[in-house]
Amino acid sequence: MPAETDNSTTPSAPGTKGHAVVLLSGGLDSTTVLAMAASQGYTCHTIAFDYGQRHRNELAASEILSTKLGAASHRVFPINIGAFGGSALTADIEVPKGRDESAMTDIPITYVPARNLVFLSIAMALAETLGAKDLFIGVNAVDYSGYPDCRPEFIESFATTANLATKLGVDGNAIRVHTPLMEMTKAEIVQAGVALGVDYAMTHSCYDPIEGKACGECDSCILRSRGFEQAGIQDPTVYAR
Repeated sequence: MPAETDNSTTPSAPGTKGHAVVLLSGGLDSTTVLAMAASQGYTCHTIAFDYGQRHRNELAASEILSTKLGAASHRVFPINIGAFGGSALTADIEVPKGRDESAMTDIPITYVPARNLVFLSIAMALAETLGAKDLFIGVNAVDYSGYPDCRPEFIESFATTANLATKLGVDGNAIRVHTPLMEMTKAEIVQAGVALGVDYAMTHSCYDPIEGKACGECDSCILRSRGFEQAGIQDPTVYAR
């Protein structure tokens, strides 16, 4: 079954659409998705991953944000894919800094091999135990850093596989993978989140924080800062530089 891209932000009564699993990293995008899913009437269960990343800031943020935005449950799932190395987010490899946005179309060294494929598979396992037919993930094909597992082709393929490989899907309960941010710019994401009451000061997006502060120079910081600027909304992020 093709992945469902749901751009609706029409509020619904809490819980009216059943249970949903939301992948929550603690960053700007995934937090916006949680707010969207909750506003649409889903009972949200959030999951974050302790995958061997070099800092814990995002995990701490995910727990706080899950509670703040009213999720029914939150889990941190340990899976050390970082043990394989190969990424600046998990290994002793320098994080690229100061890149022009025009250069952010290649696959950077911050790509973690198969990360979203692994994360979605585990989230799907959680969804089955909860009887949840809906998964939400904050992937984006517009303002992104060239990651292959953020493309609509991947999401559609995963949704098809999930419906073939799970009891839920085989029993005729069509599994839907919602990607409401897929075609949105970072500015549009910020605007949507602010409209839903998201406090972005609580989110963490930086790849290489300095004493708890965002570095201001990695791809993620650059895209985030530019998003607030283009949205005409003050950036609440505390940057080291």
